[in-house]
Amino acid sequence: MKAYTGTGDKGETGLYDGTRLWKNNGRVEAYGEIDELNSHIGLVRAHTKRGKIDEILRVVQQDLFVLGGDLASIQATAKVPRISRSHTADIEQALDTIHDQLEPLRRFILPGGGVVAAELHVARSVCRRAERRVVALAREGSVNSEVVTYLNRLSSLLFDLARLANKNDHVKEEEWIHE
Repeated sequence: MKAYTGTGDKGETGLYDGTRLWKNNGRVEAYGEIDELNSHIGLVRAHTKRGKIDEILRVVQQDLFVLGGDLASIQATAKVPRISRSHTADIEQALDTIHDQLEPLRRFILPGGGVVAAELHVARSVCRRAERRVVALAREGSVNSEVVTYLNRLSSLLFDLARLANKNDHVKEEEWIHE
């Protein structure tokens, strides 16, 4: 299989169900955001290499392929995997475990710290952008409602993973001081 087909040379792309859309269509934008998020998470994993954070993010990357495929098909009858409540429940379970290891926040914290934490904060903000794109798409047409819930939980998980990375690296979180 070649790395190119030439079918998108005029600005269109094909969905799993055979539908052709312009590459700037909201649906294509939404699953493109998921692809970008997955790439950011891959960057985080390149710096973690092993451990709990890497294990969690490996599963998240697998989920994001399912989620992207879910978005890349308009017809609910298309034979593609769909993001489900069980995917979200797995995120919630990981989130609960991580959150219990962290000190309570008293103030907002500045995104950053160590390299892994900073990259996780970037991934979190990309996740929030993806969520906004999916919400916009859902207002226009058919979207699996679990996709929005999953992304909402994932952004919370990425925030807490950033905090955990800073804790693991013995990097103190900087609080936002409002004058």
